[in-house]
Parts: sequence; structure tokens; C-alpha cells
Amino acid sequence: MRWHTPAWIARSVRNKLLAMALLPLAMVLPLLVLVLMLWSSLAYDRLLITKIRSDLAVASGYFEQTRNEVGSGTLGVASSYKLQAGLLGPVPALQNRDLMRWLDQEKQRLALDFLVLDFETRLSADTPPAAQLQLLAPSVLQRLAPHTLSRTRIALVPTRNAAPTERQHEDRAMVMLASLPVLNEAGEVLATLHGGLMLNQNLDFIDHINRIVYPEGSLPFGSQGTATLFLDDVRITTNVRLFQNERAIGTRVSETVRNTVLRDGNTWLDRAFVVDDWYVSAYQPLLDAQGQRIGMLYVGFLEQPFRWVRYGMLAAIVVIFLLVMALAALFSVRWARSIFHPVQQMNQTMVLVESGLSDARVGPVKARDELGALANHLDELLDVIEDKTQSLRRWGEELDAKVAERTRDLELSNQSLQQTQQQLVKSEKLAAVGQLTASIAHEINNPIAVIQGNLDLLRETLGAAADPVRPELKLMDEQVERMRLIVTQLLQYARPTEYAGYVVALDVNQLVADSLVLVAHLVQQRRVQVATQWGATQAVGCNRQELQQVVINLMINAIQAMPQGGRLTLRTRDWLDSETATPQGAIIEVLDEGPGLSDAVSARLFTPFFTTKNDGNGLGLWISLGLVERYGGRLEAVNRADMEPTQREPQGEPQQGACFRVLLLTEPQIPDEARAGTRDGRPGQLASGN
Repeated sequence: MRWHTPAWIARSVRNKLLAMALLPLAMVLPLLVLVLMLWSSLAYDRLLITKIRSDLAVASGYFEQTRNEVGSGTLGVASSYKLQAGLLGPVPALQNRDLMRWLDQEKQRLALDFLVLDFETRLSADTPPAAQLQLLAPSVLQRLAPHTLSRTRIALVPTRNAAPTERQHEDRAMVMLASLPVLNEAGEVLATLHGGLMLNQNLDFIDHINRIVYPEGSLPFGSQGTATLFLDDVRITTNVRLFQNERAIGTRVSETVRNTVLRDGNTWLDRAFVVDDWYVSAYQPLLDAQGQRIGMLYVGFLEQPFRWVRYGMLAAIVVIFLLVMALAALFSVRWARSIFHPVQQMNQTMVLVESGLSDARVGPVKARDELGALANHLDELLDVIEDKTQSLRRWGEELDAKVAERTRDLELSNQSLQQTQQQLVKSEKLAAVGQLTASIAHEINNPIAVIQGNLDLLRETLGAAADPVRPELKLMDEQVERMRLIVTQLLQYARPTEYAGYVVALDVNQLVADSLVLVAHLVQQRRVQVATQWGATQAVGCNRQELQQVVINLMINAIQAMPQGGRLTLRTRDWLDSETATPQGAIIEVLDEGPGLSDAVSARLFTPFFTTKNDGNGLGLWISLGLVERYGGRLEAVNRADMEPTQREPQGEPQQGACFRVLLLTEPQIPDEARAGTRDGRPGQLASGN
């Protein structure tokens, strides 16, 4: 019989890899969990059985020790001189009060229930001095210890799982009995001394066994230890509770345990139902002097706390294995994804190419193995195919329109020649203007210096006599300064990156507001709304006139980009360092709602003589860029839709248009070549002779 791969696996490499990675985990890990659970359960059961076997050995040892103490204590009294003297005295022993009082004291010292003399029973002199378990009928107990008869009659309590019986009471007594002859010096038997410890309802004895086997704190997890003596299958003394404070005396052991211990003579080491709960139990048969099984010795502890611990351990094992399985599955899925993801990318790319998207590519692949190399080779192959296809298409089109193109080429050649000539003339004019302005500045600078020097000399020579004409001298100083400014502007136009103007600390908020006043007529003419956001707190180092020239130029361009009206947004904010987030300057942003910047326009936006307006010369942004860069700043332009999320307008505001951004430093960084044309380190003061 052939095994068929399921369709959901056969259709996808991803599903195959996931099946290969997860099926072993789904099969092996549960099997391991099952084996571990079975092993831990067996090991835990063996541990509990070992524990209860040890407890039974302790209880049995104490039971035998007590039996030996009854025998040795009775032997000591039977062989004592005082007892012999009392029996041989003139007063009969039973009437000798001193002797009876002494026997009572010895009974109390030996912790016996009775210590009596029997003149009717005659034992041989070689009777072994040992105590044996005996079952005594009420009539016998009446003769030996009548005061204990109240402890023998025990009403049987119906018990679940016990063997059926018609008995209602148990009136026999289980006694550790030592019967020894009392001898005179000649070895003749004078009487028989009976010393015994009755076990029926002997609570002190059973509680002492329980304390020896299960001392305080010996059982963990809140378990409780118990001990019991059985006469046949009836509890005659126990610390097992039937109710809260009532001992379960008179209850019976289960039929299964009774048959195992009393009928078969085996020791029970297993869990058993004791009265009303399950206990880890040990039952040992008790034998009388003839070797007959007359009862049982039981010790056990409550199983439920250990059962909950076992369940907790199994649950912990299951949780650990589930966690391991989940982590293994997660790593398997991630590793499998590194295999099938490149395959999926390549498959999707081929589907897109087949549907007509010839520019579809796999793109970067994280895998650095054979699949990653295959994806890169596929992209290279598609690039080659696309290039060859485009070449064939282009050659076909060229062949189809060759004659028409020849004529058109001639026309285009003429137009291109004219455009080139115009561009050449324009460049030559600009170069000529630059040379002319540099020459004019050079020639005018010397007379300006002479005039300024003579004015200073005239002021010093005349002293106070120059006061009547001081306004005229001041006017001459202003005109000289104006000529210097004109010369500086000429040089800035010819070589805009080599000269800087007066640098002062400027409040960009105030400067932009002042510049807005100068273009107010254009704002009203174009029906443009103005929105301002002043967020800058840092002053910048720059020349006021030059920065105002840049801002006004950007405002005019933004207004002209919205011929049908719109919103002109002016924003300022601090320029923060990208690493330390400390302010290093200020940013001025001019935003419009015009058509925005295409890729072609963005590529040539700051090049000289490039303009999208019919009446422009293409020098405004180029000169503005030079003015900003000479102070270490930047001039940027982006579409509003491409701005970073933190710099965009709130949700619902227009996202169409362009944003021109001026970034200026608090401490300007003027290039050395710009400082070369200054005097006394003061920017804007042209040195004489240049």
C-alpha cells in the first residue's frame, strides 16, 4: 500500500518544510513526555513503597521491643527475692497487703495493665521467659484483670469495602502476655505470675508508635501519618479519625487487604482505602504463641498531598516539554522560512514577469546560501533579458522609423545647436560678468580706501572744528560704507562662496516674520493664506540681509507655485544633534501646496540657470544655497508627502506640495577661503588692494 502525500503538502515547498520540521517534534516529544511520565510515576510509587516499608520496620521494631520489655519486666518480678519471701511468709500472699501493694507498684513501673499471681495454673520451671500475643476471652480476662473488661467490648462500625460479617461486637482482648513460674530456692513452683499489656483501646501505646514512626515535620506537603492495631480485621486501637475528634475504633479493614494479610500471610505495601481516604499503607500480620494470624499492625500516611505533588511534577514536565516544543517549533519555522521565503520570492517574481511586469525583481535576500545566490542570479538574468528585450524593441522601432527620424534628427540637431549656442553665450556672459564684477571691485576698492583714509585724517586734523560739518562727514561715511556693500555684493555675485557678510545672532522667528511683511503684496495678490508655527528657541549666527534674502526668495518661489491660491506655511524649530539630541541651531521651513517636485526637477533644483518659470534666470536657489553653505548651513527641498512622520502636519492637513528647509548653526562655520577676503577677522570688511 502506497502512502500518498496530502495535497496541502504537495502543493507548497513551505508546507513540506514545515511538515519536515514539525512532524518529528509533534511525534517524538509527546512520546518522550509519555515515557517520562510513566517512568516518573513508577519511580515515585517505588519511592513511596520504600518509605512505607521503612515506616513499617520502625513500628514493628518498637512493637517487638515492647513485647520483650513485658517479658523481661515480668521475669524480673517473678525472680525477685521479695516476691519469694512474700509467698513463703506466714501470711497468705493474696492477703499480704504489703506484697499486693508492691506488685501494684511494679505494675505501674513496668507500665503494665495487670501483674497478678495465679495459684491455680502451674507452669513448668523451664517455661521460656518471653511475652507472647494472646487472644483472651472475657472470662479469662475477668479472672486476670477485671478492671480492663470495659475496653474489650467494641461495637463494629459498618465500613465500606470490608468483608461481609454478621458480628455486631468484638469482645475478645489482644494482650501481650508473659506467664512465668515463681520458684523457691529449691526450684519448686510456688505460683504463676501473669504480666500483661492489653492492646484494646490502648491509645497511649498506638500514639507512641505514631510519634516514633512519624515525628513532627517528618512528612512533607501536609500529609498525616497514622498507626493501627487490628484484632482480626477490626481496629481495636488507632489514631485514624472517623470524624473530627472520634477515633475509628470498630471500623474494619477492606476485604482485599484482609485476604492478603490474614488469609495469605503476606505483608501489604501499597495504597489502600482507610476509613474515608486513600493512604499509602503497610499491613503486617501479628502471630500468637501458636503461630496463628490473629491481627495486624498498620502504619500509613495520607496519599493525597503526595498525589498532588505527583500531578504537579507531571504538569511541570508537560509544561516544560510544551515550552521546549514551542521553542523548537518556533526556531524550526524560522529556519524553514529562511529556505522557503527566497523560493516564494522567486516564484512571485516569475509570476509578475509572466503577467507583464518586466521590471519585477526578487530584490535583496537575507539568505547567504545557495538559495540566496540563486535569487541574485535570477535577478541578474532578468536584468539581462530586460536589457536585451529593450534593445531589440529599440532597434526595431529605429528601423521602422529610420527615414522619418533622419529628417527629424536634422531639425533636432539645428534646435540643439541653437540651444547649445544660447547656453554657451549665457555661460560666457556669466563668466564675463564675474570677471567684470571682480575687476570693478578690485579697481573701486582702492579709491574707497583712499576716501575713507582721508575722511579719517580730516576728522582727526580738524578735531572740534569739524563739528559744524559732522553730519556731512557722517553722510560721507555712510556712502563709503554703501559703496563697500555694493562692492561686496558684486563680489558675492561673482564668487558667492568666498565672501561672508556681517555675522550676528539672529532670532529666526522674528526674521521670518519681518520677511513675511516684505512679500505681503504677493500674498494678497495671489490670495494665499499664511500659517505660522514658531518653535525655534535657538539664535543662529548669520548675516541678517543675506538670510532675509534667502527666506524672501523661498517665500516668493512658494507663492508662485500656487497661482490659484493656497496655504503658505512658515515653521521654525530647533536643529537637534542626531546623537546627543542637544540643540545646535535652528531650522526654517517654507511649505506650499503646489504641485510638488518631480524627480527630474529635484535632481537639478540647485544647479545654476535651471528654472521651471518662463521669466526666471535660474540663479535664485543657486545663490541662496551658496549664501547658506558659507555659514556651515544646509538648504534642502523635499515633497511634503516624503517628509518624515515626525515632521508631517497633523492628520487631515494637506500633504501636497513642497517643503524648503534652511538649517543654520548657532555658531557659524565660515570656510577659510571666505575669511581670506576679510580684514581684522571681521567678515564683510574687504581688504584693500583686492
